[in-house]
Amino acid sequence: MTKHQVYLGLGSNLGNREAVLLQAIKLIDERVGQVLRRSSFIETEPWGFESDNKFLNAAVCCETELSPRQVLQTTQQIERDLGKRKCHATKRQKTINYQDRPIDIDILLYDDLIVDEPDLKIPHPLMHQREFVMRPLNEIREPQSL
Repeated sequence: MTKHQVYLGLGSNLGNREAVLLQAIKLIDERVGQVLRRSSFIETEPWGFESDNKFLNAAVCCETELSPRQVLQTTQQIERDLGKRKCHATKRQKTINYQDRPIDIDILLYDDLIVDEPDLKIPHPLMHQREFVMRPLNEIREPQSL
């Protein structure tokens, strides 16, 4: 099967944030594909909502045989396994109510693929607006990835 490079952004602001991120990275390595590179962890303020709980953010690059849809389904399952509460998006408003969460995993890049589906957008449409995504991503990305 063909191997693909996928970049994922991770964030946690509930519980033992570092332990949750490390467990998420372990599960990504087991279920999505071999983690080739991992950024350092950075602490950031919440984005899109107010909370007293700061985030710990990171990015990973892994090699996968999964399709983008399979990566989405697998990372969503990892989020559920690690205790993420569902963030509700209304179909009419297409807004997301951001909230505290033990783990959030976003697909940032998948090879040089562009996907524009209602529930899957690659590259991640807001990543360039978010320093907590770009700093870890720039730390591990290959020059031709963006």
